[in-house]
Formats: sequence, structure tokens, C-alpha cells
Amino acid sequence: MRIVALGFATLLAFPALAETVVPARTIRPNQLITGIDVTFAKADLANGYARLSDVIGQEARVALYAGRPILIGDIGPPAIIDRNQLVALRYRANGVSISTEGRALERGAIGDRIRIMNLGSRATLFGRVLGDGTIEVRN
Repeated sequence: MRIVALGFATLLAFPALAETVVPARTIRPNQLITGIDVTFAKADLANGYARLSDVIGQEARVALYAGRPILIGDIGPPAIIDRNQLVALRYRANGVSISTEGRALERGAIGDRIRIMNLGSRATLFGRVLGDGTIEVRN
């Protein structure tokens, strides 16, 4: 709260508004955010972004509308795996390593857990996206 003195004995309390990052224009889902896409606006949000550097280079997970604050869950790292993309699957456990090919059933960024289909067995599995674009399947 900011207290402002008006005159000799009058005190008024106003909430102090911080700046938060908002889109300068509508940003569609799965679109990368650039420096010309965002700006600042006055808002008091605990789950918003206060620095442009935290937002630029990220990917919109949902539609972001101009002037509305960008919330923590609205953006994330850019996806390196697209839906229906052929990917390398890797399974390692107890000294055994199995590699095969699969099809991604979801989009995913590095570290995301996504569904994939093993092309050999047609089984649906879950795996974690690695930095080189392969999917590590765990039991």
C-alpha cells in the first residue's frame, strides 16, 4: 500500500501497482514469443511475469490476448517434438538398453512427459523428451 498525504491532515491509501508483462498483440497457442510481442502494464499479480526476459523465447501454451497479463502456466519452453512426428525411443534398465522407433502422440518440450506409440508393437507408452529429440521410456 502506498500512503499519500493530501493537505495537512488528510491521508489516503492506494494499492501500489507493479508492472507485469502483457502481450502487445494477440499471440496464438504454440507461437514463439518475441520482443515485439510483449510490453508492460500496471497490475498487481503474484502469478504473473515482471521481466520481459522471462517471457521472450518462450512458447504460448494458450491464446494470449493483448493487454491481459501473461500468467505462469500460460507459457513454457518451446516444443521440440510435434504431434505425429517419428521419434527415437530409448529404454534402459538393469544393464539392458533397447532402442526403437515411435510416433509422438503429443507435442513436447525438453523435459516434458508425453505419450508415444511404439511402431513395432503399437503399444502406447509414456516417455520424457530429451535434449537431442529422443524419448526416454521409463518403467
